[in-house]
This record gives sequence, structure tokens and C-alpha cells, in this order.
Amino acid sequence: MKRSQATITRRAMLARTVHATATIAAASSVGPLRAEEGASENGPAVVWDAHGHLTGVDGTPGERITRLLEIADRVGIDKVILFLGFSRLHEPPPEQFRRDNDVVLEAITHAGGRALAFAYLNPKYTRESLRELDRCVRDGPMVGVKLWVAVRCNDPCLDPIAERAGELKAPVLQHTWLKATGNLPGESTAADMAELAARHPNTSFIAAHTGGVWERGIRAIRATANVHAGIDGSDPTAGFIEMAVRELGPERVIYGSDFGGRSFASQLAKVQGAEVSPEAKRLILGGNIRRLLQPICAAKGIEL
Repeated sequence: MKRSQATITRRAMLARTVHATATIAAASSVGPLRAEEGASENGPAVVWDAHGHLTGVDGTPGERITRLLEIADRVGIDKVILFLGFSRLHEPPPEQFRRDNDVVLEAITHAGGRALAFAYLNPKYTRESLRELDRCVRDGPMVGVKLWVAVRCNDPCLDPIAERAGELKAPVLQHTWLKATGNLPGESTAADMAELAARHPNTSFIAAHTGGVWERGIRAIRATANVHAGIDGSDPTAGFIEMAVRELGPERVIYGSDFGGRSFASQLAKVQGAEVSPEAKRLILGGNIRRLLQPICAAKGIEL
């Protein structure tokens, strides 16, 4: 009996091994991962990553975006939005943020139409920032504004920038965070973002990172309809997307990863693993950012 039981056990183990080997072989033949969780009768969701940087890889701007798009292909990302350039200075003088924007402008020329760009500005230099906004967005190919940590965004010095962005139909993406150890002097919270947006109801805003502490960030922007929650650049915590959709509606939630500081896959997991409808996932993964950018891209002749 013992010998028979041992034989059966070995056979069962052999069968399981063969099955596992076949499964691995089949998986290796599958193409790039697509956002099937957001699929409908119209096919897989179109995925736009609305928050990216030329970091995590080496080389020229063209070499970096080429490599980043190769990585994006593995997880089915169709288009990306870039900003900030190489310097990553918290308070760049005008000559530096112009150079940073030039780096991004060079990168998108090597992207085959798969990368758009936002202009990085420093509101401490309001006049120079308005000139750069005109150079890059009104007269150039960029389609939005990126603000980081130079000035808290509820400061009145941002009003001319927000007003001009609204005239150009350019969304404003503002870094927002709430650190337990204390924010940087010029670092904005989601509540700051809501305060600025309330003064400019005709401008669209994206609260990048949803304020870091997303439960508080979602509540801070909830009543301000022209602020969208950027879900980029935080751990893929259960409940984040569900709360954002419940409190804001799926039309106000925008996927981004914050690459190359964060991986595409971990950030996509927030959406693909969320207990929300397939239609909500389609909006979050690409529909919402495409809708925000449609007016300015149409004016520039950029096909979405």
C-alpha cells in the first residue's frame, strides 16, 4: 500500500509539473499586458499615463523617451505626458526652467506622436513664467502646465498663470502632498489646490498625487468641480480608487504613474485591481485626460 501511494503521489506531482510548464510556456507567448480590466465591446481601454519624467534611464532626451516607451509597451501604455526636464530644481530661475522645457521639447520629437508635454513654470517669476507659457503652449507644441514646489499654489502670484492657462484651455497639473514630517516651504496641499481652483472656475486642474494622504486629499477637492484627482506616484493601496470614484465621480479621476520614479505596473495596478466598473476604469485610464486635452489639441491640430 505504501509503495502504491508513493507511486500515485509521484505521478500526481509529474502531472502538476507538466501542467505548470505548459502554463508558463503559454504565458510567455502572450503579447504586452493590456488594460483588459477596462475593456468593453469597443476593445481594450486606451491608456494614457498623465504623469512622467525623463528619469530612471540614461542618455539623451531622445534615447530616454525611446527607452521609456519600450518599457511602457510591456504594460500596454499608449501615450505619456512628460514634464520637468533634467535639473529637478525646486525653485528654478527662468533660464533653468526654459532649459528644462527645451529638454522635454526635444524628447517628444523622438516619441513618434506618443508623448505630449506640459510646460514647467516657477510662479515666483510670474512675468517670466507667462512668457514661457506663451512660448511653449500658445506658440509651441506643449498642451498643459506643470507646477511643483516653488510656491504654495494658493498664493496670488499664481493667479495670472492660472488665468492664462484657462484662456489657452491648458490643464494645470500641480504637485500636492501632505507630509507627516512637514511639507517643503513652497509645497502645496490638496486644500491649497482647491483654493486656487475656486478662484479660476474656467481652468482645469489636476491635483497630482491627490495630496499624498489620499483620504484627506479627496475630501479637500471634492467640492471644487474643476479639480481632478491625479492618482500618480503613491503606493497601490486598496481603497484609493474606490473612494475617489465614490466621492468625486469617475470623470474626475486621472491615471498617471510618476515614471521613472515609479513603475508603470504598480501604478496601473491601482486601477486594474480596483472594485469599480469597467466604464470607470476606461475613463480613469485614458478617457478623462483625453477629454481635458481635446480642446487644446484640436486647436493645435494634434490628433488624439
